[in-house]
Parts: sequence; structure tokens; C-alpha cells
Amino acid sequence: MIRLLSKLFIKNREAYQLPSVRTAYGILCGTVGILLNLCLFVVKYLAGQLSSSIAVTADAFNNLSDAFSSIVTLAGFKLSAQKPDSDHPFGHGRLEYISGLIVALAIILVGMELLQASAEKILHPEKPEYSPLVLLILILSILIKLYMAYYNRSIAKKIDSETLSAVSKDSLSDMLSTLLVLISMILSHLTSLQIDGYCGILVGLFICLSGYQAVKDTVSPLLGQAPDPEFVENIKKIVLSHDRILGLHDLVVHNYGPGKVLITLHAEVPADLDLVAAHDLVDHIERELKEKLSCTAVIHVDPAFADDAESKELKDKILAWLHTLDVKFSLHDFRMIRSGEKIKVFFDISAPFDYKKTDEELVSDIQKRLTQENSSYVGIIDIDRAE
Repeated sequence: MIRLLSKLFIKNREAYQLPSVRTAYGILCGTVGILLNLCLFVVKYLAGQLSSSIAVTADAFNNLSDAFSSIVTLAGFKLSAQKPDSDHPFGHGRLEYISGLIVALAIILVGMELLQASAEKILHPEKPEYSPLVLLILILSILIKLYMAYYNRSIAKKIDSETLSAVSKDSLSDMLSTLLVLISMILSHLTSLQIDGYCGILVGLFICLSGYQAVKDTVSPLLGQAPDPEFVENIKKIVLSHDRILGLHDLVVHNYGPGKVLITLHAEVPADLDLVAAHDLVDHIERELKEKLSCTAVIHVDPAFADDAESKELKDKILAWLHTLDVKFSLHDFRMIRSGEKIKVFFDISAPFDYKKTDEELVSDIQKRLTQENSSYVGIIDIDRAE
């Protein structure tokens, strides 16, 4: 159904990275979700009343909350598609993450309500009425929710949407919770076991767990999570594919929402390269990154003294020593400048986050190492923390 509707209503429907196409898919999934969840609420609420089952009735209200979640999803895509303004120069893309967070919190709220209602059912048990019509409704609900989980997950991958991913997980948890309700009703009919309330507890716990996972998935990009390793690797391949780029470091990825990514990095070029030529080179790389990876890039040029034998030898020694501490260490911006009787040694170090010593302790250790190598060396060292 989603594929057919996308053919009818979404222009350039396979250009998933276009903001207009992403928004159109978000609105389409949100609208379909509202309609399907409202239909499920009506039929399952009636089924719950007919069978006197707290689990079925609670499952119905779970679908009603899903309809609300779909409204939030739809609103999130509409709001995040707004153009940048003077107050938000990088756009409103993170509103999509906020809408996903609201969906996740709604999932947890429904789970808590279901736990409370199920606990009351355990204290005051009442055998649900068995009905083939109710069983049919539950089976159809399971199939519909399975389909909703599938299409939301599929579209979420295509347009890189945490919100639709959260909705997909919610639909899957709904499918499994309805399956538990179905099993509960069949067992209650075939045996004397009164497990309606206990199944409601299991459903509530599962829904809360699903909501907790969805919260984690949506909060991480809001806080500023590490970039996708594949995306970082693609940046490095593009930058280092140019002959006059000797290396890169201090790569930072700023995520302002899906399709709104700003990157900054330092590119090392030969120190004797003409300033105009260096500018033209990084300008070309910035355009290439935008065309191939749909990101805005700002590149800082660092002169590298690659032909200085003494610098290269000392740099290799320091890096080899650092690797005895942790192979994740890297070293860049290395240069040596004579100042009277002293030789100032400038360089930056990328240290792993999990390295135990403080930056000050690490600098002190390196200073001692330099002095052992040559008493004239004075280290001017900056420490960055990175993966």
C-alpha cells in the first residue's frame, strides 16, 4: 500500500536524500499510521468490551496512543522541513528527533498505564469471554501491526529517520503484545488458568522496554553522538584522494538533523605550496564533499614540513613511543623551530577517550621523553580526545 501511495503522491520518490522527498515520506507514513491505528482502536475496544478482557481493552488504548504518536510524527516532519531563519541558521532538522522522543515517551506512558490496569486485574481476576470474532480481530491486528513495522522500518532506512525507526519498533512491540493477548485468551478458554492480568503485565513491560530503547535512539543524536564510521571513512577517502593532501585531522561532524550535516577538518598540505593553490585545492574538495556526501564542509589548511629529515625522525620516535601506550594515539601538525639555544617542538596529539591519564599527565610524560632525547627540545603540545 505504501509503495502504491508513494507512486501516486510523491514526486521523485526514489530521491530519498532530497528534503522534500523525506518530508513527503514522513507525512505519508504518519497519515497512514493515524488511519490504521484509529481503525484498530475502534475494533479492538469493541472486542475488549465484548470479551471483558483487560488485556484486549488495554491493547486498544495502546493503538489510540499510536494514533497520537503518528500525529506527532507527521507534525515533526512538517516542522523539521521549515527553511532556516535568523534564529535557526542551520534549519529545524532536529525537531524530527524531538518528535521521535515524544513518541518514545508516549510508548512508555502507555506501558505504565497497562501495568497498573493489569495489576488490578490480577487482584480482581475475571475470566474473559471467548469469542471467535474477538480472535479474528486480534489476528488481523497482529498482521496489520507487522505490516506497519515493516513499512516504517523500510522507509526509515531509506530516508535515515530516527522517528520512523521509533515508530517501527513501537509497531513491532504492539504486534508482540497483541500476540500475548491472543495466547492469553486461548489459554483461558482451554484451561481454568486466569492469566489475563499476567499477560497484561508482560505486555506492559515489553512496551516500556521498547519505549526506553526508542528514547535512547532519539536522545543520542540530540546530545551529539559519534558520526557513522562509514560516513567518516568516505570523507577521508575523498580528501586523501588528492595528491597534495598529505593528511587530515581534527575532523568534526556537526549533525543538525537528517540531511543537514556540517563538517570541519584540518587538511595538511606541503609547507611550500602556494597560498592561492592551497586555497583552490581545499575549495575544490569542499565542493566535492557537498556533491558526493550532501554535507557542508569547512577545511582549514595546515602546512606540513614533510622534507625535514630531523623533524621526520623525531616525529616517528614520538609516535612509536605513544603507540607503546595505546595504538589509537595519532600525531599531527608536527614542526620544529629553532629559538636561540632551544628548539621548540610543536605538535598535536589525538588521544583515545578511554586513555586513563589526564591531558596534563600525558603532556608531562612527553616533555620528559623529549628532554631525554635532546635537552634543547621544548615541547609545545596540544591534546585532543578522539575515538
